[in-house]
Amino acid sequence: MASDDDDERLAARAQNGEAAAREALAKRHVPVLRRLVRRYVREDDAEDVAHKAMMRGLDKLESFRGESSFRSWLHRVAINVALNHARDTKRERASEIDEADLITNTLGTQRLVAREAKARLVGLVEALPEKQREAVRLRLFADLSFAEIGEQIGISEDAAKVNFHHALKRLRTELASTVGIGEPDASPTAKPSKA
Repeated sequence: MASDDDDERLAARAQNGEAAAREALAKRHVPVLRRLVRRYVREDDAEDVAHKAMMRGLDKLESFRGESSFRSWLHRVAINVALNHARDTKRERASEIDEADLITNTLGTQRLVAREAKARLVGLVEALPEKQREAVRLRLFADLSFAEIGEQIGISEDAAKVNFHHALKRLRTELASTVGIGEPDASPTAKPSKA
């Protein structure tokens, strides 16, 4: 895995017009961008959107000032390109992806196998407030640190942590009330407590 320092050096060389540096950045980042944008666009569009995002990033290199890592900056560009693509094409994100399994593992719940439960979970993630939704997506699917998540959505690292944890709590509560999982007392065999 390439370091942020390598990216910064390549970005500086690419800003000076070096074609080999642009090529190296693209080769290094397009596969990661493809995985990232798949969370926002249809599977069959991910390759094109990832390449478009990389080209947009390379074309806008002059706006990269090094205030965040190149990776974080490029991820933000890619997310914007993916969101614009999704909006412009008015397509819904594919719901048959492994997001549900990843989220349920994070929540500590049993594996969801029913399509209805998976669809419900994807709907619950989509219904989260924007910062919480982005914190979940960026943490679980882009594997970003909380500091990087904060940079991406314009909040502090602590606020990113808070948004992520509030999102998980909200998802657990919603899952417990809608499909009967997630919370211990959601079990049909749970005994009522004596007050």
